[in-house]
Amino acid sequence: VQLQASGGGLVQAGDSLRLSCAASGRTYIMGWFRQAPGKEREFVSGINRSGASTSYVDSVKGRFTISRDNAKDTVYLQINNLKSEDTAVYYCAADRRIDYGTSIYSSAESYDYWGQGTQVTVSS
Repeated sequence: VQLQASGGGLVQAGDSLRLSCAASGRTYIMGWFRQAPGKEREFVSGINRSGASTSYVDSVKGRFTISRDNAKDTVYLQINNLKSEDTAVYYCAADRRIDYGTSIYSSAESYDYWGQGTQVTVSS
């Protein structure tokens, strides 16, 4: 499976963005991670196959919303009220295992396929 992330850009604090991750095939557990300069990659959000189960890191709860359209093999990350600390490269990731469960993995090691990343820069 190949993943193509898009939707990043240079925005002002308080703006919104929608990131997209298009997959070349069927996916199950999907996640978004981000990596800021000089920092480790961190889990941001994840979603299961049906979309009924989602997970967020505490710092983005209430501002980020993950969703998916399985007909388009695409996962989205809606980001509202952007803050300077959201500046990072955002990566989407997919777990290769067939999993219809509700558990969402927050460890990068649980994901097998990664997109190339899309830069989000928030100016204050």
